[in-house]
Amino acid sequence: MRLHMPGHKGEGPLGIEQLDLTEICGADSLYEADGIIAKSEANASEIFGCKTYYSTEGSSQCIRAMLYLLVQYAKEMGKKPIVAAGRNAHKTFLTAAALLDVDVQWLYPKSSASYLSCNLSSQELDEYLKNTMEKPVALYLTSPDYLGMIADIEGIAEVCHRHGVLLAVDNAHGAYLRFLPKSMHPICLGADICCDSAHKTLPVLTGGAYLHLSPSAEKAVGAQAKNALMIFGSTSPSYLVLQSLDMANVYLTDYAARLGGLLQKIEEFKQRLRERGYLLHGNEPLKLTISTKPYGYTGNDFASLLRKEKIEPEFADPDYVVLMLSASMNGEMLDRLYKAFCGIVPLPPILFEPPAFVSGEKVTSIREAMLAPSELLLAKECVGRVLALPTVGCPPAVPILVCGERIDEHAIECFKYYGIDKCCVVKHEK
Repeated sequence: MRLHMPGHKGEGPLGIEQLDLTEICGADSLYEADGIIAKSEANASEIFGCKTYYSTEGSSQCIRAMLYLLVQYAKEMGKKPIVAAGRNAHKTFLTAAALLDVDVQWLYPKSSASYLSCNLSSQELDEYLKNTMEKPVALYLTSPDYLGMIADIEGIAEVCHRHGVLLAVDNAHGAYLRFLPKSMHPICLGADICCDSAHKTLPVLTGGAYLHLSPSAEKAVGAQAKNALMIFGSTSPSYLVLQSLDMANVYLTDYAARLGGLLQKIEEFKQRLRERGYLLHGNEPLKLTISTKPYGYTGNDFASLLRKEKIEPEFADPDYVVLMLSASMNGEMLDRLYKAFCGIVPLPPILFEPPAFVSGEKVTSIREAMLAPSELLLAKECVGRVLALPTVGCPPAVPILVCGERIDEHAIECFKYYGIDKCCVVKHEK
């Protein structure tokens, strides 16, 4: 008899209530794991070849934990908690920086077709680290990015370590990279710490994610890893999500073979699309990103056409439509998708370009802006005001302007282009 929470007592209309457990005898406890959860995490660690911890609240929990560990590392080293970050960071990175009072040095690419990408080269990073007045304790990168571009993690890691800087990677979209014929997982390529959203590309329930530490990072900050996750996590983690992470360990034992068999079919599928005139973006194997304007459509309009064929994309904006593939797909599904693409008639190219992505004027720190009294206004009324909170939904959850930066006419132009009509700004002092 279940005389503990949850209130459904193991029965209910969903049919899964009996699997929805809590921290009872024999079920272990996520943040004090010494039983079956600890064993399951050990199994995942063996699969990924590094120390791996579970999150039931997605990579968002892991991003906050990563930043906490970087702050602790800075303190141990007697340094200021300065983190350099690619400008296309997820908004969770901003909230974590605000909560932990991290000083962020933003890195912008020399050129980018979208605010969702930050194609930083190892040469650009080396130049930055040689010339910066205050060297960061870590570099934080998003790879793969939302449009499916994988950074040169190996080259960037070499530069970081040569300058005594840790490399942290938001690998939310790349859990499967560990299982390619040649692993492209950040930890395998030299990253010190990274997170994967297992639920994004593996058969795991929404919220299931991993925090990975390299052997060197495990020695430096590993003792604090569980505490870092606990600080930012619910005291009632979902056991359904934990069970799906555990079952994924079984699934992953032959996943590389399953994935390898699909990759060739996906590459052939992409080549067929190119031959029909589609312009593909990015180099990530399981992401299909179409630059739609050359084909005569905005990304949003192209997504609407796919929905008429009962195909729901991951994301669309004025320039791109993004579809996420997985090893759970089969050849029949790819054929159906190809047929839908063939049914879309090409139109004259759309020639207008998105607004250039430029750095904003910093007025206050991220923390000061986020914690200040704020008000929600129409974007067109916000010229000259200071952004208080990230003005972007999820997906893609990449802020166009950083909290604490001044909103100028160019920012308003960007907001209008991407369909943002309201901004949360710092209130004027009375």
